[in-house]
Amino acid sequence: MTTGRKKTTTTRKTKKATTTKRASASSRSSAPRGGDVVIVESPAKARTLSRILGSGYNVLASVGHVRDLRKSKLAMDVEADFAPDFVIPRDNSAIVKQIREATSTAETIYLATDPDREGEAISWHLMQAAGIPEDRMRRVVFHEVTETAVRRAFDEPRAIDVDLVNAYQARRVLDRLVGYRLSPVLWSKVRKGLSAGRVQSAALRLVVDRETEINAFVPVEYWEIDAGLATRPDTLAEARAVAVAVEEFGARYRSELGASRAAVISNEEIAERILADLRASGYQIASVRRRETSRRPAPPFITSTLQQEAFRKLRFTARRTMTVAQQLYEGLPIGNEGPIGLITYMRTDSTNMAREAVEEARAVIGDRYSKDHVPASPRAYTRRVKGAQEAHEAIRPTSFMRDPESLRNSLNREQFNLYQLIWQRALASQMADAKYDQTTVDITASGGASGTSHTLRTSGSILKFTGYLA
Repeated sequence: MTTGRKKTTTTRKTKKATTTKRASASSRSSAPRGGDVVIVESPAKARTLSRILGSGYNVLASVGHVRDLRKSKLAMDVEADFAPDFVIPRDNSAIVKQIREATSTAETIYLATDPDREGEAISWHLMQAAGIPEDRMRRVVFHEVTETAVRRAFDEPRAIDVDLVNAYQARRVLDRLVGYRLSPVLWSKVRKGLSAGRVQSAALRLVVDRETEINAFVPVEYWEIDAGLATRPDTLAEARAVAVAVEEFGARYRSELGASRAAVISNEEIAERILADLRASGYQIASVRRRETSRRPAPPFITSTLQQEAFRKLRFTARRTMTVAQQLYEGLPIGNEGPIGLITYMRTDSTNMAREAVEEARAVIGDRYSKDHVPASPRAYTRRVKGAQEAHEAIRPTSFMRDPESLRNSLNREQFNLYQLIWQRALASQMADAKYDQTTVDITASGGASGTSHTLRTSGSILKFTGYLA
């Protein structure tokens, strides 16, 4: 049976932020003392750290940023290097007062906010708002809330990173400049209450550019012809095996016999002429080619790919994905162990994995599957993206030994599904390639009224070794 169907394709016509002072971090011992205070962003993270650090530390939560630009005006001095005017919002005054009181008599104050630009800015704001002196401040950074990572961070405190703070201020100033200057234009031209900003304006430009491309599309007609073929009863067993490999010869028209490239069937008249020939033709296998192909696993998740895959497989919005990931990162009660951080920091653009994590993953793969599923050497992924923070890690479980099924009774449905997605992707990224036997068959059709012989081609793959697909 041969069928022709019409398709169309398309051708396309185608100033700086305020500088801050660098705080100094002493190399004094970080052994627990009764007067030490640790400050994080969220209460959940505070509970996990309290369990890890013990009673020698007073762990407080700032509940995010404690300062912001004034909402009632531009809140920056455009003539003085765009110096921002940060204030403590009324809702945050009680938290700042509590932190100020706790840190005023503390021997050492550890700022343990998240390991990114926002976390660095929160630590800097805390110093400014609570009056934390530089000589008693220690900045600690960890990408997973586990005992090993936390204690290593407390043994290696550092200063506030002035570059990250300035990057935060530049972004915040740009947000305010663009938003406060453009939004009134929208109110007068479109609708009251709309907001414009640094992100929305760039996104709007992308939408406009894509709309322009769509309007410039030039439709180009083309046809495809498929032939559904079956082997004869007296065909050799080997030929029947080939037919199975390529799904019973669902073959696509390629070209007239001898042509060096696939034909483009540009209109119905040509398609009908070829169809008439094919319907009157006899079919014979001209060649069978077999080769082994491999498919590599995808790298572990970064923020954007986690959001994309969570939407595709779990139908999570980006916000829902990041909310649940934050819960997994900050720590959840697991059995009798108390709160445990289950994944590494979920805001990252790096596909790196720590050497210890890779070694643990390879051991788990060998135990759960087989030694054949462990590559000869560990896989390393790099991202050719300008500005990617390769010192960070990809999103991965804090321990591959903690498989999803072992946590099913400790997590809610959303937490379990997202953790399973992260665990499987990270583990698969360190597994061997999947291997396929690929068969390509060229079929000759001859004997039609025009006297022209034609070539059809079909191909199929059979999984030979599961590799990471396991």
